[in-house]
Amino acid sequence: MTESTQPAEPRQEAGVEPATAAAERVPEAAADGGGPVGRPAGLDRAVVQRTTIKALVASQILGGVGMASGIAVGALLAEQLSGSETLAGFGTTTQVLGGALIAIPVARLMAARGRRPGLVLGYALALVGAAVVVTSAVAGSFPLMLVGMFLFGGGTTANGQARYAAADLAAPEHRGRDLSIVVWSTTIGSVLGPNLVGPGQALADVVGIPGLAGAFLFSLAGFVLALLVVGRLLRPDPLLTARALERAARAVAARHADGSGSADSARRAGGADSARRVGGAGSARRVGGAGSARRHPDSADADHDGSMRRALATIRSNALALEAVLVIALGHLVMVSVMVMTPLHMAHGDAALEVIGFVISVHILGMYAFSPIVGMAVDRWGSRRVAMLGGAVLAVAAFLASRSDTGWSGLLLGALFLLGVGWSCTLVSGSTLLTNAVTTGERPAVQGLSDVLMGLAGAGGGAVAGVVVGGPGYAWLAGGAAVVGIVIIGIALAAMLRHAAGERGPA
Repeated sequence: MTESTQPAEPRQEAGVEPATAAAERVPEAAADGGGPVGRPAGLDRAVVQRTTIKALVASQILGGVGMASGIAVGALLAEQLSGSETLAGFGTTTQVLGGALIAIPVARLMAARGRRPGLVLGYALALVGAAVVVTSAVAGSFPLMLVGMFLFGGGTTANGQARYAAADLAAPEHRGRDLSIVVWSTTIGSVLGPNLVGPGQALADVVGIPGLAGAFLFSLAGFVLALLVVGRLLRPDPLLTARALERAARAVAARHADGSGSADSARRAGGADSARRVGGAGSARRVGGAGSARRHPDSADADHDGSMRRALATIRSNALALEAVLVIALGHLVMVSVMVMTPLHMAHGDAALEVIGFVISVHILGMYAFSPIVGMAVDRWGSRRVAMLGGAVLAVAAFLASRSDTGWSGLLLGALFLLGVGWSCTLVSGSTLLTNAVTTGERPAVQGLSDVLMGLAGAGGGAVAGVVVGGPGYAWLAGGAAVVGIVIIGIALAAMLRHAAGERGPA
């Protein structure tokens, strides 16, 4: 039996999105001002989803340029301003930490007003952060750089939350695919960004600022354009639209029940009979999302305030959501800890900036380019199998990195590429699993908390990475990351074994 038929990860998401079938037929959408309004013309959910994907793809390309341009030189600029190899990792670590903590206000804003205002906030903070970093380079201030990198992390928040916006209106059987398309679109900007290091130095000479700060000028341009795309093209808001459709579908189900006098008919119209379709009430209890939907029958409404306290309570009571969060966070920990120190590992072997930028661009290519394939694999074979694959690829990549020589080497290039592929597997599988596990109303808070924990894991990994490279060395850092990859395999495998045991047990 494939995972797609297992009750622990229902394919049609019946318990997660009640009334989906009815919602497709309801002529109602979300107003840009923040609330749902009825529209006389029927809303075509598929058309709105295509429009949403196009806007998110465009913003991801531009935001990817902004983020990757700065990340490529973040550790080098930090080492230059601090004068310490040990502190070099704190530049990127602060950026990752900023991305994590900025997810908190972004989640609350999304819960109250939708995806678009939250994405705008993230890109706006990143824009300010890039400007502060340029200023810190001119002033020669390492503390000011850390402030700028913290705000710069808003771009990470926006780019990360965009993948969830792609899933709000997606058909359940294509959720992994749609989410992964938005992840994939970051490839273009993110591969281009590191290769702007050389041109950035030339631009810096023209405007009279330190060479490494030139890359952040491209970041400024990328974030400005991403802001314009999100603000003008992401309409109607996908999250508010999904909520409106679910409210309307519940109203249709209620009218149907009143007219027929049959509760069973109402359940069929609204999609509430999820436990029957995925194996009965016992299965519904095992499915985190279904259980959550039963606990909060009105969870699609805007009374979910996006608080982290509420999100934590949801994750603690939802085994499926907890599993997803662990896969995402640990995969990010492995990727960030190795990636952030690779430029220094190469620079210590006298590798040129252009070569370092090329290696990082190939790494980012691995992160994003194959995500549609990963998404289709998730839809076909299930999130857990893809998570296990991701853990295995991360472990192999980190082990190869631990065996690479200082400076440039083909082995290091291959290791960084695989590191990106493994991260893509854990991100897409974990994000799809998390979206499946919670209701529409719970999504902003739970997804925001997931990105907070993911960012904190990356920030912790980056901070420890600098200390390890400054002490035992890069090989020890990569070897430890390989062990974490094996842990990811264990988490997904243990969940599959628990599910198999539950299937063999009494209903």
